[in-house]
Amino acid sequence: MQRLEHLEHLDKHLVDELAQVARETVRDELREQARGQRRRAALYAGSGAAALYAGAAVALAVGLALALALPGWAAALITAVILGALAHALRAAARPTAPGTVPAQATAPGGRSAPVPPVPSAPPTAGVVPPRPDSDPDAPGHRD
Repeated sequence: MQRLEHLEHLDKHLVDELAQVARETVRDELREQARGQRRRAALYAGSGAAALYAGAAVALAVGLALALALPGWAAALITAVILGALAHALRAAARPTAPGTVPAQATAPGGRSAPVPPVPSAPPTAGVVPPRPDSDPDAPGHRD
């Protein structure tokens, strides 16, 4: 009997050790994945900052090019309108559409506009089946 108690103690000890090893392995794996994700996030942030400065340089170049033919305030205003229109177009392209709606720019294969299903004239009624004109109300199996 004492021998079985000793084996139970060993089993419990083995289970505890296995659980500890599994926890450490999972913790190490998560730490490694987080390290890679942090590096990727830093690279994306650097890329975004560089793109922001590049966009500002392009906007400045457009403004200076317009300033050769127009007064400075008009060139700046035109550049601001161009950037505003670009921002609006990008926002509209990024906005998700509601389920069941057809986006305005939806096209079918071949460049044709996507077909829109017809809208019924009356709302559907649940559980009401209109009688067929050729059905006999006295026939067996007729539903009333």
